[in-house]
Amino acid sequence: MWKRLYAVGLALILISASYNCKQETGIKGIDLEVNFSEDELSDNLVTDITFIWKTSSEFEGMRRDYNVFVHFWHGDNMLFQADYFPEFPTSKWEPNKEYKFTQRIYIPVFIDEFDPDFKGEETLKLSVGFYSPYDKTGESEQQILSQKLKVYPPPLDAPQVIYMDGWYDLEMDPDYHFKNWRWTSKQAKCIIDNPHRDALLIIKGEVNKNAVPDQKVIFKINDTILDEFTPEHAVFEKTYNISEEKLGEDDDFYLTIATDKTFVPAELFPESTDDRELGVKVAFIYFR
Repeated sequence: MWKRLYAVGLALILISASYNCKQETGIKGIDLEVNFSEDELSDNLVTDITFIWKTSSEFEGMRRDYNVFVHFWHGDNMLFQADYFPEFPTSKWEPNKEYKFTQRIYIPVFIDEFDPDFKGEETLKLSVGFYSPYDKTGESEQQILSQKLKVYPPPLDAPQVIYMDGWYDLEMDPDYHFKNWRWTSKQAKCIIDNPHRDALLIIKGEVNKNAVPDQKVIFKINDTILDEFTPEHAVFEKTYNISEEKLGEDDDFYLTIATDKTFVPAELFPESTDDRELGVKVAFIYFR
């Protein structure tokens, strides 16, 4: 078996929600409950998070439409965020109502199990509140909930992903929407532990529409095509429920990401000195 995954990137229907946090808000007549779809949170985990806002008869309404900030802090560092705009605008919220929103989040790898001070768990602080996207001063920000969450390493049987042939080195840019990614060549392979059960596969990536407008992307499991598609937009995200039978009987399997067309940036863009043959930019491979 392979060592722990240090997966690329920031993504299903999971078991019913039972990990939750609840706190009275600072706004009169409103209460927030946050549920996770996992009993136990770990890093390198895709999970659903549900926000349940409840208003009472004392709720006096809000004069503007707010976004909701959702920040996950590890110490003094914001590990990731999952802000959203309520589907039903906050200016229209009424007393004695419930407003619910569910989204998928990815808790990235951040636990160092080899740290001598590691005690088997880490703590994240979840901060949730309202803010106006048009306010550049930060004065509109109102924190509603602050909750500590215990986070554990993934289970020992969590499948591990190893990047094999066809991958370029990891790249990072904190100002880019992916934060970090790897380019493929025309074909790139990963070897993944076979869990011998049904599992969830999520792949998030990007193609360069300026370089190759009609580029096709192909995913294979072992020698069988899982999917082939031409992304409508540059950024794509694909989710697959993989059956145990499709993974075969060996203790690991190959995931291949390929494309029908590649490009060399230095040959297309005068300002570029990148002479690599590039296929697909991959920000996220999740298998669990």
